[in-house]
Amino acid sequence: MIRIAHLSDLHFGFHRPDLVEPLLDRVNGAQADLVVVTGDLTHRARASQYAQGAAFLERIQAPLLVIPGNHDVPLYNLPVRFLMPWRGFRHAVGPDLTPVREVGPVRVLSLNSVDPCAVQRGIIRNGEIRRLEGSLDPNGMNIVALHHPLEHLAQVDKELSRRAPQALARLERAGAQIALSGHLHVWATGAMLDQTAHPGLLQVQAGTALCGRLSDRQNEFAVLQIEGTFLTIERHIAPMGRGFNPPEHEYFSRESGVWLAHQPAEKPIVPGATETAFSTA
Repeated sequence: MIRIAHLSDLHFGFHRPDLVEPLLDRVNGAQADLVVVTGDLTHRARASQYAQGAAFLERIQAPLLVIPGNHDVPLYNLPVRFLMPWRGFRHAVGPDLTPVREVGPVRVLSLNSVDPCAVQRGIIRNGEIRRLEGSLDPNGMNIVALHHPLEHLAQVDKELSRRAPQALARLERAGAQIALSGHLHVWATGAMLDQTAHPGLLQVQAGTALCGRLSDRQNEFAVLQIEGTFLTIERHIAPMGRGFNPPEHEYFSRESGVWLAHQPAEKPIVPGATETAFSTA
C-alpha cells in the first residue's frame, strides 16, 4: 500500500493564514510516503512569498516532489519573467523543475507546463511527451504530475495547454495511469472520468490547498492510497472560514485496464475557473 498526498495552489501571499497549521497537521498526520505539490506555491513569485512557501515545505515530514505553477513566475517584473523565470523557484525549492520520485512500485514523473510567455495558459514543450513516454515503468504504477490539467470539464472556460490533447492520448497509450494537476481550483476526478475518451488515465484535478479567494468556497487536498489495481482517494475539505471536515472518500479500480469509479461522480464547484487572467488561477 502506497500513500501519496497531493496539494496544489497554495498561493502564499494570498493564502488563508488560519489554515496553515491545520493543513500541516493533516498532511503530516496522513503518514504519506510522498507529498506532491503541483504548482502555485506562491501568488506573485515574490521573495517574501517564496520564503513563506519554503518554510511551509520544510515542515512537511514526508519526501517531497514540487513543481512550478504559472503563479510561480513573476507577473509584473517582465525582465525576470522572460529572462530568469525560474530563479525564485529554484532558490526556494530546488534546481530540478521536473523531478522524479519512486515509492515502491509507484513512479511519479513531473512535467513543467508553465509558459512564461503566457499569463495562464500552459504548454507541453517539444520533446516532453517523448521524455515521459521513455521514462514510464512498464511493470509499475506511473503517475504524471503537472500544474495545468490535460483535459478540462465542459463548463471550464479556460484554454487547455498547448499540446495537452496529444499528451493525454500518448501518455495513456504509453502506460501512464494517473495524472495529478491543479491550476483551476476545481476538484474533479469521477466527473472527468465520465466525459473523457481516455479512461486508462485517471485525472485527479486538485482544488486549492490554501488560496484565500472567497469564490473558491473551500480549500482542500487529497491523499491517494494505492493498493495494486485499487485506488482510494481521501479528500480533506476545509470550507471557507472553517477548519477541515472529516475526510470524504472516493474509490476507483482498474482491473480491466481502464478506471472505473465505485460511486457517483462528484459535482465540481466551478466558479474559480471563470476568474480573470490577473486574478488568481
